[in-house]
Amino acid sequence: MKKMEHKYKLILIIGLTSLSVAAMIFLAVFCLLKRKAKSVCTNTEAAFGCKEKQGLVITGDLIKFQGGEDLSVQAILEAPGEVIGKSSYGTLYMACLANSNSLTLLRFLRPTCTLRIKEVMPIVELLGSIRHPNLVPLNAFYAGLRGEKLMVHPFYGNGNLAQFIRDSNGEAHQWPTICKIAIGIARGIYHLHTFPPKPVIHGNLKSKNILLDQHHNPYVSDFGLHLLVNPTVGQQMLELSASEGYKPPELIKMKDVCEESDIYGLGVILLELLTGKEPIDENPTPGQDYYLPSAMRSAILDDRIVDLYHPDILVGLRDDRRVAVEDRILRYFQLAMACCSPSRPLRPDMKQIVNKIEEIGML
Repeated sequence: MKKMEHKYKLILIIGLTSLSVAAMIFLAVFCLLKRKAKSVCTNTEAAFGCKEKQGLVITGDLIKFQGGEDLSVQAILEAPGEVIGKSSYGTLYMACLANSNSLTLLRFLRPTCTLRIKEVMPIVELLGSIRHPNLVPLNAFYAGLRGEKLMVHPFYGNGNLAQFIRDSNGEAHQWPTICKIAIGIARGIYHLHTFPPKPVIHGNLKSKNILLDQHHNPYVSDFGLHLLVNPTVGQQMLELSASEGYKPPELIKMKDVCEESDIYGLGVILLELLTGKEPIDENPTPGQDYYLPSAMRSAILDDRIVDLYHPDILVGLRDDRRVAVEDRILRYFQLAMACCSPSRPLRPDMKQIVNKIEEIGML
């Protein structure tokens, strides 16, 4: 994601005008006059029925989850933010919160692109309750009077997996690093697919949505985001996924995403890690397949084994170690290709994938 040089005050983007402030003050005075003992329900709280929920703290229009207990509306909206990404449905900001002196990732969702607040809130509550070492948590959620919505996440400073694979100095093509990242992603997705009380489909799995820390630990982001947007925007997300090479062939509408859809996207990511190649080759030679899974099938049929993995993976290995890694690479490749099967029923489930990757990584 390309960074912009100028910094913006998030309060200008969110649109917290003096009129909305006056309305909030009026509401507070009115409630005091009514001598209500309990906190007043704002438009966000009303969606929850003003009920306290375990692990959930509601403060004004800010809903705080685990890890976001010290956040405030004022600190978030007044934090200077640098735009680090844009889409048809929102904008990503890297913001520095004054009270904590820490960087935070803020996702602004455009009102015209999202569902109504009453439809959004149960989904937000579900997403805010999900915690796993390989998933980007939702720390807080803000809903404004005009329908604007803001999601607050931790910020990971090492960029995304797509950048790491293409721009790194060789670390991305070391076998231990590949296995570490692959195992982490698979564990995160498995947690989503088995999350109680309601499993969550990621819906937009791609290497750009895998964030990394300084130790190359992966954190899956953007999961469940398709549940918050309206059908038109959801379809746009699917079309973008298709143009980037992650959409399974059977998927026509975003509302039909399922576990097997995520597994196809995971398979493409596994191939990216192994080969160092883009999901779609924008400059293919005549007759060459430009989708990565298709290109790998052609490589197998043509007995071009060297095309199945990045050459740097085996550089510097002793002969005995080289043979062992080559065996792991073959098994990893077979798993990735199974995930990318054109036939949805033939793809392995996430439990099988996690077990297989862990087994390959520990050999």
